[in-house]
Formats: sequence, C-alpha cells, structure tokens
Amino acid sequence: MPNHKKLKIGWFSFTCCEDSTILFTELMNDHWQEWVKVLDVRHAKVLQSDNVLDELDVAFVEGAISAPDQEKKLKEIRQKSKKLIAIGACAVTGMPSAQRNEFPEEIREEINFLIERFHYGDKVKRLDEVVKVDDKVPGCPMNEKKFLEVLEQALKEFGIVN
Repeated sequence: MPNHKKLKIGWFSFTCCEDSTILFTELMNDHWQEWVKVLDVRHAKVLQSDNVLDELDVAFVEGAISAPDQEKKLKEIRQKSKKLIAIGACAVTGMPSAQRNEFPEEIREEINFLIERFHYGDKVKRLDEVVKVDDKVPGCPMNEKKFLEVLEQALKEFGIVN
C-alpha cells in the first residue's frame, strides 16, 4: 500500500534579496513531479495565494530579522514548526542585510528617519539570535546541493520516504 503522507512545509521570507526563494521556485521546474507527491506546501506566498500558518513539519525561512513585527512573526513560525531551517546568507549570518549594524554614527543618524518610518529595530538579526534553528543552508543564493540534502533528510526524518 503506498504512503500518502506528505511533509507539511512553509517557505517564509524576511529582509533579504529573496534570491533563495527564486532558486526554490526554479528547483520546482526540475523536481515538481517528485515533490508534488511528498510535499504539502501549507505556506509559500511566492507559489500560492491561499496560505495557512498552522502545524508545519518544516519551515524554511529566508532573510534576516530587521523589525519587531518580523521577530514576532518568526517566533510564531517557530512555535508552529517542528523544524526550522535557516535559508541563505541573511538568515544564517545576517549579512549582507545586517550591514547597517556596523554603520558609523554619522551614517546611522542619516538613515534614522527610514528606520523610524518603517518601524525597523535598532539591529538586524540573524535567525538564531531570535529562535532555535535546527539546520542551515548557507549561500547567497542558498547552496542548491545543501538545500536538496536538507529536504531529503527531512523527508526521511518525518517518515515520508525511506
């Protein structure tokens, strides 16, 4: 009897250039036939308009956290996910999004009106400064081989494939 269980995933993006999101959608061109059988995409704004944030097996999160509302959202994603994977350089290291953390005081004063206007935090944070991260896929864009390995590992861990 075939296994019809699917891995419940979400793809989320915060402060970044979203190059890993683009790569993820490109990977679907090559892997759609196999992934449609094993993935239940619960949340991925780049792929669908009807998204839910409920119990996820794995949340893939791209981008650094630059605002209190993003921090709150990330904590909600973590709470509803059994595993959280940091995707790409900004999520894993904070950079290059966190460059403003190192700006000299005179430049910080020049950009302060933007920080206030858009309700940004004083510091840009990598994901593991806010929540527990279970695995990381580095790169800008993400390392494709490492992403596929992490996805395959999750499919096995959750009993979706052998």
